[in-house]
Amino acid sequence: MLDTITHNLQDLKSQSGKIIITTHYKPDGDAMGSSLGLYLYLKSAGIDSQVITPTDYADFLHWLPANDSVMVYEEHKEKANELIANAGYVFCLDFNALSRINEMGEHVGASKAKKILIDHHLDPQDFDDERFIEIGASSTCELIYKYVQTHLDPSFMTKEMGECIYTGLITDTGSFRFASTTSTTIRTAADLMDLGVVPARIYNKLFDQNRLNRLQLLGYLLSEKIELIEDGKVALAHLTAEEVKRFNVITGDTEGFVNYGLSIQGVQMSALIIDREYLVKMSFRSIDKFPCNEFSAEFFNGGGHKNAAGGASKDTLDNTLNKFKESIKTYKSHL
Repeated sequence: MLDTITHNLQDLKSQSGKIIITTHYKPDGDAMGSSLGLYLYLKSAGIDSQVITPTDYADFLHWLPANDSVMVYEEHKEKANELIANAGYVFCLDFNALSRINEMGEHVGASKAKKILIDHHLDPQDFDDERFIEIGASSTCELIYKYVQTHLDPSFMTKEMGECIYTGLITDTGSFRFASTTSTTIRTAADLMDLGVVPARIYNKLFDQNRLNRLQLLGYLLSEKIELIEDGKVALAHLTAEEVKRFNVITGDTEGFVNYGLSIQGVQMSALIIDREYLVKMSFRSIDKFPCNEFSAEFFNGGGHKNAAGGASKDTLDNTLNKFKESIKTYKSHL
């Protein structure tokens, strides 16, 4: 744990500019859960703040409490830049480099606001003034809960905040089945239930409200687009740009698809490669010792956690697939 926090709740209350909360582009459940969870906590404590996301995010996260208050940077650049420039504090959640918030990064870096980094990823860049980091923690949501408990006043926590935090816990741990799940994670979940959080309701909102197109896409991917390589130890699936259009894929539709490869007997590493036209995007997942973050950083300009990482390629889909198949051979000792 790296904890350099010096501010307290009174400091947050007395600062002059609005507090800004931001997270990485195309935010997932942990990113939005931690951002809105902190926003709701501050609101309960009587502190004005604004969540600004660099981009849009999946529809299945729009049910989160206070979602209507979120500002999407791409849609309100002028207003967002003004808020960032005049902020007293900027909370940077669930990312470790300003490049992860796209164009916003330049404005956050230039702002005179105190930058507070709360994150669980490897190799954080040195752009912050204070940090609350635990590499390998289950989620940033778990760290937000711990941050409130250790540096602020937990009496201002609410059920609505708890629902946001619980969302990040289950989405980043694969419903508590990933290796990052610890006894602290489970105790945090129990504390949130004591606040009134109902797990069944959150599971329903996150996992049981699928568009038909998404389910059809999943069926197609599993039946037609997945192959086993490296003696059945690697599952590789891909989608072309044409297939993305055919199934009317929207933000969030492919969330979690890469995990299905790991459910195949004998598979230790799973990859999902999608042609987004402007970029070929990749998701990597693994079990045991395969280092997804190292593999992604070495070959595909990416990074993340040991067992969960992402990458990207500006090459064609075919060339990227060929590169993946050649590159994975160099990591055979890890399989």
